[in-house]
Amino acid sequence: MIKGRVKWFDTTKGYGFVLVDDSLGDVLLHANVLRNFGRSSVAEGVEIVMDIQGTDRGRQAVEIHDIAAGEPEDVVVAASPADVPELSPARVKWFDKTKGFGFVNTFGDPEDIFVHMETLRLYGLSDLQPGEAICVRHKIGPRGKTATEVRSWDHATLVMGLAKKP
Repeated sequence: MIKGRVKWFDTTKGYGFVLVDDSLGDVLLHANVLRNFGRSSVAEGVEIVMDIQGTDRGRQAVEIHDIAAGEPEDVVVAASPADVPELSPARVKWFDKTKGFGFVNTFGDPEDIFVHMETLRLYGLSDLQPGEAICVRHKIGPRGKTATEVRSWDHATLVMGLAKKP
């Protein structure tokens, strides 16, 4: 078994690569191996534990033992709770389920927030539609804003007490 971090994974291409702490190069992660573990995609920077084998074209994962649910490595963790944005109302700009990602915008802020399919799955969602109202929490990373929590509008309004009481 070897531990590494997902460098990138493209659901359209059906593969990606994992960075490991040795000098032998990246490890190919094929969609079939991911599916055998019960997943169709994995977020960039997430820790993964796997068995690998060497081939004439390089190393590749053959079995996944664990995919960490923690934060991706390149996400900047806020210094204090005051630095973590609240769950904010947002609209879906676009989301491509095949590619496994999309973008949303919070109201009053034109800056895009990246949303990965795995984040949706963590909160029980399987897809987003353009123009759909949702609530999102995000963090600032080296590539900009990234969603860390995505909730349906109905769920968030009930939890946040925004729904009108009869």
